[in-house]
Amino acid sequence: MPATILDGQKIAAEIKAEIAEEVKALTALGIRPGLAAVLVGTDPASEVYVRSKVKACEALGIYSEKITPASNVTTEEMLELVADLNRRDNIDGILVQLPLPKHVDAKAVLLAVSPEKDVDGFHPMNVGNLSTQRPGLVPCTPLGCMEILKRSKIPIAGSNAVVIGRSDIVGKPIAMLLLNANATVTVCHSKTKDLPGVSRQADILIAAIGRAGMVTRDFVKPGAAVIDVGMNRVTDPAEFKRMFAGNAKREQDFAAKGSTLMGDVHPEVAEVAGAITPVPGGVGPLTIAMLMSNTVKAAKLRRGAGKRATTTARGE
Repeated sequence: MPATILDGQKIAAEIKAEIAEEVKALTALGIRPGLAAVLVGTDPASEVYVRSKVKACEALGIYSEKITPASNVTTEEMLELVADLNRRDNIDGILVQLPLPKHVDAKAVLLAVSPEKDVDGFHPMNVGNLSTQRPGLVPCTPLGCMEILKRSKIPIAGSNAVVIGRSDIVGKPIAMLLLNANATVTVCHSKTKDLPGVSRQADILIAAIGRAGMVTRDFVKPGAAVIDVGMNRVTDPAEFKRMFAGNAKREQDFAAKGSTLMGDVHPEVAEVAGAITPVPGGVGPLTIAMLMSNTVKAAKLRRGAGKRATTTARGE
């Protein structure tokens, strides 16, 4: 029996509808959540990402501001810009779109963002808050993974969870979120011995390694829930054939574009897993939804509106 497909688009739409109601309630109290997106230079992919984030803000009633320093901006100028945004009361979230130009000290810039406005959840203070279960802002993609599991009614407490990948952006925070939700968590990486064997112990398998189709059926216990965080562009015809031979829709798409997007999980895993997220259309849509959620959460935490405006069923 093929795996249940966990529809990220549908779940993201549910969350956005809840956020829109929350924003409406906050606005009635005189508080309009605000997000500043800082985009340096003219990187096409970054421009697309920022545009989609600004568009999501507009749709939900969140104030947004796109700030576009020139590509020759200095680290000092970026630090001044962040300091100015930190001071502004109408800005609750600051998003610095990566990558920054090589001559800019990206770590210094990200560290300069006030933890209470750090809607990406990367600041060491927010990392500490997550690990000690204190209120704070959590990275958007891991938060999205948790929403998929919870809203799909996949049991977390008492489950064995395996995370493949240990990045600061996804692997470590999702492991911490699962641990906080009472799963038993194993974090795997390139030095893990018998990776398929360890992965097969998982009731919940999170693939966040950044290698197209690496997780094959022998990594997966029958009936497991598989969350595929990977986003890889496949351009090699031989690799494409190995992954998608016989998939007419994918073949047509590949012939037209010369590439296709896929995750870290091989398509054959859908024959073994109990539930699986597709790529695209799985975790991706949740990342922007959770950025919006973090912006509203930051507004409530910063402006003391948490107790007055808990209007959603999300239990915040």
